[in-house]
Amino acid sequence: MSKSFVKPFFIKELLSDGARYLVPMYQRNYAWGEGEITQLIQDVLDYQQRPAAGKEPQTYYIGTLVVFDRGHQCFEVIDGQQRFTTLSLLANWLKNHHESGMPDLGWYNAINLEFESRPISTDTFARLRQGIKPHKLRGSEFNKGLVKGYELIGKTLKDLKLEGDKLTAFLDYLFNHVQISRIEVPDDTDLNHFFEVMNNRGEQLEKHEVVKARLMSVLNDIEDEPARQCSLNTLGRVWEACSNMERYVQYGFTPDERHRLFGQNHWGSFVPADFHQLNDLLLPSPDDKALSTVQETNTTGRTLADILKKKTITLQSDGEEEVAASERFNSVINFANFLLHVLRVVSREPGETEGVPLDDKQLIEQFELRILKQENRIEAVQNFTYALLKCKYLFDQFIIKREFAKGTDGWSLKRLNWYSDKSVSYINTFDEGDGGFEGINRQILMLLSAFHVSTPTLVYKHWLNGALRYLFDTHAPNSSIKAEGYLEHLEQLAKCFVFGRFLTVDKQQRQSYYAMIYGEPRLPELAIDREQVRTKMRFGDIENNFVFNFLDYLLWCRTRSMDEVAKRFEFTFRSSVEHFYPQHPMDGYSPMPNEALHAFGNLCLISHSKNSRLSNFQPKQKQEHFAVSLANNEIDSLKLRAMLRLMDKNNCWGKDEIVQHEQEMLAVLLEASNSTAI
Repeated sequence: MSKSFVKPFFIKELLSDGARYLVPMYQRNYAWGEGEITQLIQDVLDYQQRPAAGKEPQTYYIGTLVVFDRGHQCFEVIDGQQRFTTLSLLANWLKNHHESGMPDLGWYNAINLEFESRPISTDTFARLRQGIKPHKLRGSEFNKGLVKGYELIGKTLKDLKLEGDKLTAFLDYLFNHVQISRIEVPDDTDLNHFFEVMNNRGEQLEKHEVVKARLMSVLNDIEDEPARQCSLNTLGRVWEACSNMERYVQYGFTPDERHRLFGQNHWGSFVPADFHQLNDLLLPSPDDKALSTVQETNTTGRTLADILKKKTITLQSDGEEEVAASERFNSVINFANFLLHVLRVVSREPGETEGVPLDDKQLIEQFELRILKQENRIEAVQNFTYALLKCKYLFDQFIIKREFAKGTDGWSLKRLNWYSDKSVSYINTFDEGDGGFEGINRQILMLLSAFHVSTPTLVYKHWLNGALRYLFDTHAPNSSIKAEGYLEHLEQLAKCFVFGRFLTVDKQQRQSYYAMIYGEPRLPELAIDREQVRTKMRFGDIENNFVFNFLDYLLWCRTRSMDEVAKRFEFTFRSSVEHFYPQHPMDGYSPMPNEALHAFGNLCLISHSKNSRLSNFQPKQKQEHFAVSLANNEIDSLKLRAMLRLMDKNNCWGKDEIVQHEQEMLAVLLEASNSTAI
């Protein structure tokens, strides 16, 4: 009989296991980026901080490691290599950055993860293990994915403020209370087929489906049968329409329903004022062609409840447009996290609390607490259903998406507009047309994209909740969202994030995200603390990349009408803080003193790949590299562009230029903090 069994390991046991774990050639290279690494560490941190039921902390199950036993204590890794590789990189980073008071990692004596027929990957891992600095592991002879992952682990620990006693407690929990299950497949398994199945397998019931089922069960308590069936129908229809985050919500309904729900002959408004009106608008009408089959069968005196219970509504007319829309747009968030944003909007608390966490691991728990345990559960479910549809409409109309069209992709802020039964298109939400670099639509798009690229991890997208809260509260059936008011709110939110949190030196003035969104946000008087603010902007002390991106937004507002480079600038996922004068200059060049080297005036934000290629280059070499991009009216950062211009003017990049550039950038930021408009 074939053997197949499961063995649980605590992370310390897995990493110190004497067996060899081999990643075969059919597996892809290590590919985790900042989002995945941050999410892994954040998940563990969240469970570590939960109160324990007994004396021992509760065990957190991190997932599975599927392997095939090759014999002689060698296991072929079939599934779970990305997680295993990240944990191994983390252990190596800790060994090389051991500080006083940290747990002893003497048990981690050797790397037990190898890469079959990939000597470059194995060699890269070995050199990282030896403590060779990542900047010396550039080029084609090293695996850049592993080097990048190693660097991102250090960045993530710093971003999450895991240092000192907090890091010690985290590591104790990670190594001794986090568990992974090693699953051995039977001896006679076709490994290539098994791997293919593992990577194309159907998913288990998702948490948002569990939430939907529980909300449905509440509505089943409605005593009046027609009212019960109408409510169930509305919840089901709304949930189905909203769950596809890539598709505009109008396509979740029949053409006649779109006219009733979103405005006759335009689809650009949200008509229902509450759940009961939404219920009425979703009832079949004589003119609804897609529901004609339902009405044709209603000749035997059946009740509305019978129709809703027995008949499935089929959307028939716009299948091609719906598919095209889903392929054309990518959402900045998934449905599970979107549900938490809506829940936070409708079940808000005083600003001094923290409100609904934006962590989808707590999705079921939060709905149990804030909806299912309410005194009037039925009303709570109905109110949430209405809020879900309204928020999805607002999200589609007023939050950026990534748009793929005409062979290119870019950020878009567009609404769906009906012209006729044969003509529907996407146009700018606020300005006429379907694109362009001018106008207030572009300005709102730029600020939203600056927010988005600064927080790749979903749990930290507080900016999105701040935008949705404003849109939800401001929008009414008879009043539309005004571009000027929306932009003013977003700029105020940005200033609160930067000056009320990221650059605040006084901890008593530091505000939570929730307080800034739902309370009375305060902007500290920063002008008098200019020198203290500088200390928060040094390398290693910058709390969030939004400081760079907000500065770029301010520079864009000032310069977009002056030239094509600024006009065409776009925010991208640039996660690497680059020293323009390098930290580790090539042989023959003198190092820069730390005071100037790590100053904000010597820093800019670029992509990780460019950081890897350029990090050791001298400023003159970097200037030549970026000249090619500038010739195509492209640049990674407008702050970087200002640095290049100053260097070109002075024909030098030294301490004086760093000080001058920093003063100029501080002036731009502090002027924004003290003004009511940007």
